Amino acid sequence: MYAITTTLSHLEPPLNDLRSERSTKVDNPSSKLRLTTVGHYISNMSTDSISDFLAEQRDAAPEELQPLILNFEDYWERKLWHQLTDALVEFFNDDGSAAQRLAFYNVFILKFADKINKLKLVMLALKAATQCKDDRDRLAFLQSVVKKVDTEDSQDALVFASVAVARVKLSLGELEDAKQDLDAAEKILDSFDSVEAVVHAAFYDASANYYQRKMDFANYYRTALLYLACIDLSSLSDEERHRRAYYLSVAALVSTSIYNFGELLLHPILDTLGRSEDDAWLRDLLFAYNRGDLASYDLLSDNIASNKLLNDNSDSLRQKIYLAALTEAVFRRPPHDRTMTFATISQETKVQPQEIEHLVMKALSLGLLRGTIDQVGQIAHITWVQPKVLDMKQIESMRQRLLEWDSNVNQLGNWIEAAGHDVWAA
Repeated sequence: MYAITTTLSHLEPPLNDLRSERSTKVDNPSSKLRLTTVGHYISNMSTDSISDFLAEQRDAAPEELQPLILNFEDYWERKLWHQLTDALVEFFNDDGSAAQRLAFYNVFILKFADKINKLKLVMLALKAATQCKDDRDRLAFLQSVVKKVDTEDSQDALVFASVAVARVKLSLGELEDAKQDLDAAEKILDSFDSVEAVVHAAFYDASANYYQRKMDFANYYRTALLYLACIDLSSLSDEERHRRAYYLSVAALVSTSIYNFGELLLHPILDTLGRSEDDAWLRDLLFAYNRGDLASYDLLSDNIASNKLLNDNSDSLRQKIYLAALTEAVFRRPPHDRTMTFATISQETKVQPQEIEHLVMKALSLGLLRGTIDQVGQIAHITWVQPKVLDMKQIESMRQRLLEWDSNVNQLGNWIEAAGHDVWAA
């Protein structure tokens, strides 16, 4: 596995040359009210104080959310915990509730937290955590949530909360502590027969974040694709889809163990790169690698300098396209015609004749090909080539081969019929 030693401040940029992300703080006029409310009501948790709290929060809420808060009190008094939970989820999912989420969680929700679905409790807590003043405050808050759901019958919620803690630790640069949390979460996940997709999605996304920061490209690629498999792609913004497609493409190219991009090439998220004026070349480059197209690679290679990580790995990228050209040359041949001289391989891959043996040995060691090498005769006997996703050009080539095969079968049938005419007559 390729590794780069880097400082913490440069952990993300190699896969993030597309843009830099910055968060901004916006002063909220309701913040003082929220803090005052929390301080007042946590010390006085009677039923009357809950009613007063809800009334005060209703007055502070946007007009369109006030009916929901009226429902809170009704459900609370009637102990309709399921309906109350669903109403709170709806309230927390509205952007207009942001300034009030922490107060609602600390003062109201914790009052009946043991009576509601623990996974939904964590979902509400995660929404509330977005309003913590900084990552340290957020970490302490989420660690308290982990303790709240650390019970035998709420292990899915425990995983969900633990993964959220790991994400904050990643933001703080505490990578090894975050990895320990992720490993513990994975162990619990492996013990489940089934679990909500949102839990798996959170785990894979946090794991991808960790591997990205560690510059473990193969594991980042794997976990990032697993995350996408757990979600509805339409839930991501166009910008987020573009960002993830960019990261995945770069990781696939620079990884020293990924030579088959089929799953990414077939994924609709890659279409976002195709629609980009600045980054469409990256999608085209992936397809060039997939079909071992040296000419297209040469045309697109000037763009590699635009990404520092790709540029730093330009030598390994060139070897990768040579390997792709070799496997494509073998793939195009019928199974009975896969004995190739070194001279033929050199002609098709543009690799110097003296380097062909090393190239074939590399392909064999990586499992891209199976076969043997005759060093004396300078011949490669290939018996198998790794399957891969075909683009339209490759499908057309296979179609032509099938047509030729069909024609040969017909010719053989006609010859047998003509040559064996006397036998058939007898």
